[in-house]
Amino acid sequence: MTERAARFVVAVGSGKGGVGKSTVSLHVALALRRRGLNVGLLDADLYGPDIPLMVNLVRETPAGRWDFWRGGDVRLEPVERHGLQIMSVGFLLGERQALTLGAPLLSAALRQLVEQVEWRALDVLLIDLPPGTADLQQQLLGVVRLAGAVVVVGPQDVAHLDARKFVDFLRAADLPILGGIENMAGLVCPHCGERIEVFAPVVDARSIWSEGVHLLGRIPLDPGLAIDRQSSEQLEPFDRIAVRLLDVLEQLAAA
Repeated sequence: MTERAARFVVAVGSGKGGVGKSTVSLHVALALRRRGLNVGLLDADLYGPDIPLMVNLVRETPAGRWDFWRGGDVRLEPVERHGLQIMSVGFLLGERQALTLGAPLLSAALRQLVEQVEWRALDVLLIDLPPGTADLQQQLLGVVRLAGAVVVVGPQDVAHLDARKFVDFLRAADLPILGGIENMAGLVCPHCGERIEVFAPVVDARSIWSEGVHLLGRIPLDPGLAIDRQSSEQLEPFDRIAVRLLDVLEQLAAA
């Protein structure tokens, strides 16, 4: 298991896809950066890397090969964007290129993205996991020393149901759960300002909060998050989450 690439290395995961986990990971990373921290973001979704597109970085040329060894370890340089240090398989493959590595090489690829990146003096490294609890998530726990994990969930019964399985996976691995973030929690009408609950409320007994997961914050549906410039009002929920996340991390470090 490698030494930590940052003071705090935090996994961000979900029980299922489609809950906006990568969007949340990116905006929480940016919120931590606004607090003056050196922040890295690792897109560990090897099959569906989305972070490059979210920061307007696209590789159009397909890769002819993936080098794991070239007379020594192949060292990778993170890409700097919006003050973040970012690494993703999307920087190594073409945007439309499928990852076709066999299972043994997937582990090597993940290890390379974690261990062989020249991160520079990071305070926090966020690792955006693929959804679910399959091999890649399990292998990551054996590759990197994590301070804990954040669970991203949508405001639907099925999202909470699958997130509870992810919570069970984390607890079985004895990994601290730093808290949960509920994304797409309501919509504020852009015309009248009224808050609209798009989804039916989740029954408390079926939510991850009933499992003792601490709520870090809720993020409303907002199409403005997909553009480069957001208002301070749009960024405020992420700033609050960043403060709460840092508080939890500092408490764990002091324990």
